[in-house]
This record gives sequence, C-alpha cells and structure tokens, in this order.
Amino acid sequence: MGWNSWNFFAGKVTDKDIRDTADLLVSTGMRDAGYVYVNIDDTWEGKRDEQGRIQSNEKFPDMKALADYVHSKGLKLGIYSSPGPKTCAGFEGSLGHEEQDAQTYAGWGVDYLKYDMCSFIGAVMNVQAPGDTAKQFDIMHAAYEKMHQAILKTGRPMVYSFCEYGWDSVWDWGPGAGANLWRTTGDISANFDRMSSIGRAQAGLAKFVGPGHWNDPDMLEVGNGRLNHDENVTHMTLWAMLAAPLIAGNNLTKMTPEIGAILMNKDVLAIDQDPLGKQGDRVFAEGPVEIWAKPLKDGSKAVAIFNFGESATQMRGIALHLKEMGFGGSAKAHDVWAAKDLGTIKDDWKTTIPRHAVVLLVMKR
Repeated sequence: MGWNSWNFFAGKVTDKDIRDTADLLVSTGMRDAGYVYVNIDDTWEGKRDEQGRIQSNEKFPDMKALADYVHSKGLKLGIYSSPGPKTCAGFEGSLGHEEQDAQTYAGWGVDYLKYDMCSFIGAVMNVQAPGDTAKQFDIMHAAYEKMHQAILKTGRPMVYSFCEYGWDSVWDWGPGAGANLWRTTGDISANFDRMSSIGRAQAGLAKFVGPGHWNDPDMLEVGNGRLNHDENVTHMTLWAMLAAPLIAGNNLTKMTPEIGAILMNKDVLAIDQDPLGKQGDRVFAEGPVEIWAKPLKDGSKAVAIFNFGESATQMRGIALHLKEMGFGGSAKAHDVWAAKDLGTIKDDWKTTIPRHAVVLLVMKR
C-alpha cells in the first residue's frame, strides 16, 4: 500500500511534491491506514557521471535527503527505472548499469523499485531476437532477473515491482525472478470502462497469488476526478477483492472527505490486506452483473455483487447465488460499505444496485 506520482503529476513531479505528499499521507491518516510507500515514477532521472553512476535531475536535487525526509515520517521511498536504455518518458534507463543503479538506490535509502520495460522491447528484444518471440521472452526474463540479483547484492530489502504489462504470463515466471508484484495488463486510466475491464481481466489468476507475490492490475484512480462516487467505490471494491496492491495516485492536497473515506475504509482495507493472502475470483456472471468471492483467514468470505451495466438493476433485483460461493441455503451477512449487519439472508435475497455500483458483503455460515 502506498502512493505513486504518475497518475496525477505524471512528468511534472518534483522533490517538493514528494515531500508534500509524505506530509499529507501522515496528516490525512493514510499512513496509519497502511499507505506507507511514497513512489516516484518516471522523470526523476538525470545523466550519469564519469563513473557511470546515475544522477537525479534538477527536480530532485538530493535524493538521499529526500529519502531521509520520507523515512522521518514513518514512510518508505520508491523509485522507478527500466531494463532498457531509456525509460518510457525518454530518461536514463538501467541497461548495462544494473548493479551500479541498485547500489545507488540502496545508498540513497530506496525501499521499492518499479522496473518498466518500455525501450527494452525495441532496443534489445527486437534487436537480439528479431521475429523470435520465444527468445525475446527469454531475454526479457533474464533482464528482470539481472536486476533482481543486483538488488539482492546490495543487501538492502526492496520491494521489486515488474511493469511489463503481463507479457508471457508473468504470473508464471515473475515470482521466480524476484517479483513481489507484477503488472498483469496495460496502463489504467480514470475511466470506468478501462478500470473495470482491467479488474475483470484478473478472473482466473487467483492461484498465482500469495503473501509476498501479487497480481498488480495497476494503480488506483480513486479521487482523480473522472469517476463518480459509485464508480470510485466499485474501483476500490474490485481491487480489494483482488488482493491487489493499493497504490493511490490522487492529489492529496485536494482530497475530499468522501474520497478519504473510500481510500481509508478499514473494513475494505482489511479485505484487501487479509493475511490469508487469497485473491478473489468471479463465481457468477449474467449480463452486466458479476459476483466475486474472496476467502478470508477467519473462515468468512468477502462477496462483491457488481453492476457493470449502464442502468440500475430493476424489477427482479439480483439474487445472491449462495451455492456458487460455497454456502448452503443461508448465511449471515454484513454490508461493508453501509456498515450494517443484515442478519441471516437466504439464497433468494435480492437487492437493487445502481449503474456502475456494487454491494460488498462479508458472509459466514
């Protein structure tokens, strides 16, 4: 859990923005809710010195001092690079300097590395193995493993985040190459269709997840201004059901109480961060309605009923389909977002869900 600069600041992020964000993560209560990583995305990179050591640019005059400041707030610092010669924004990548960069990051006090493929595709994979997809993927695996070994050699613990868009079923090989989380799709945007399609595409990937290694459907767009209240709640619920890393990306200087309540709902965060470490999966789909279930450590299940459609479900409402979730004819239910116990509900329980909205329940026998 943490915050990343890209979704709001993109290439304009500065040292001051990161310091201000650290302060706000504390003052808003987000740090205490669990959002502890402050991650600088692309465009921090400067040139290399005569020894080949990466330097930060004028936007980040002293990266070690910045890390010290972030750490002083009880937070951790994340940074960004690429296995290619350039980053996505055209700044200096780590190709040929993996050990050097890892040592630099460790010296600065970095706690998290996002490693984004970008130019590696054209500059390395397509050059070394033109037209040979299998060999290209082997080259990609080796590049991510090379940085993994470089990080280990520093002796400093760092979360290692793969950003290679789910290529070659990264959930199969990523853990073996040191990934703590791996992107499963292309980039998210603050658009309901894009967000929901990315989340729904995680169906079937639950078996690859466990403590220390997670499917990553990309960062949160909650609070970025282009999703309405129900859509923000659906976004947060879907990511919680997926046991997804929760990396916020909103402008904390303008975070409303409504957005803060979504990002810091203790019961929703408990579902996402449940120590059993299980990702939820889809158990029922009919038209725009989907039901997802996630097992929890105490033996209960989180159950989310989504309406991805363009109109409210009317007339018949939505039956719960308890059998698909492993219950018998009834179960005790708590409505998480409404903070309300529903008592014992039966298989014919129905509710009406607005367009793009969700009901999130915790259920037990």
